[in-house]
Amino acid sequence: MARSQKPSNILVLIPARMNATRLPGKPLADIGGVPMIVQVIRRAEAAKIGPVWVATDHSAIKQAVERSGGKAVITRGDHASGSDRIFEALRKIDPKEKVKIVVNIQGDLPTIEPRTIRAALKPLKDHNVDIATIAAVITDESERTNPNIVKVVGSEISKNRLRALYFTRATAPTGEGPLYHHIGLYAYRRLALKKFVKLRPSSLEIREKLEQLRALEAGMRIDVAVVDAVPLGVDTAAELEKARAILRARH
Repeated sequence: MARSQKPSNILVLIPARMNATRLPGKPLADIGGVPMIVQVIRRAEAAKIGPVWVATDHSAIKQAVERSGGKAVITRGDHASGSDRIFEALRKIDPKEKVKIVVNIQGDLPTIEPRTIRAALKPLKDHNVDIATIAAVITDESERTNPNIVKVVGSEISKNRLRALYFTRATAPTGEGPLYHHIGLYAYRRLALKKFVKLRPSSLEIREKLEQLRALEAGMRIDVAVVDAVPLGVDTAAELEKARAILRARH
């Protein structure tokens, strides 16, 4: 695997749980001869933004990562969210708090492009931004009304950048214009992540079942980089086969 050669104040963390509801054991599912979690590590390392670690609750995942030459840390199994898991991992990996920015990549994105990962850092060049994330313009008409597709509503502040005002499963905003498919990849300032995990779940978060609303309700600023396309998330056997086909085609 490619390794970042220079010290970085950025840490990439990939949370990975064994007990996925729809595809149990999916971090270890074979894609191109290696576990899916290893494919995600490879994409993250290719982004060359900082060291990459997996945060997992299962020794089998840790062992698979380490066999591939990667790094992993065991975290508690009772975390309510990926944000809680990566904060525990951050404290274990970097107790002296040298890391200032944490990038959270979901462990079920084996085909994500490195440039898509790098895009999440761009909004943090503005020191007023607490958390950065990414989204893509919805091009499939069926996604506009699909409640499983999370939309970000935001004010355009520059080309390919929004300031997030709201996240929703509804079709929003109304009227003419693009809708944006939110992609759950985040870049947190360390202090913002520390603040976030101490907050109680908020009313809109509970209602929409969207964790990022907790940050907005607490007055934190989230900016969004608009990227070319939504990376494939693997939640089903059919999506696993699609991911295998995509990576075969790349090679």
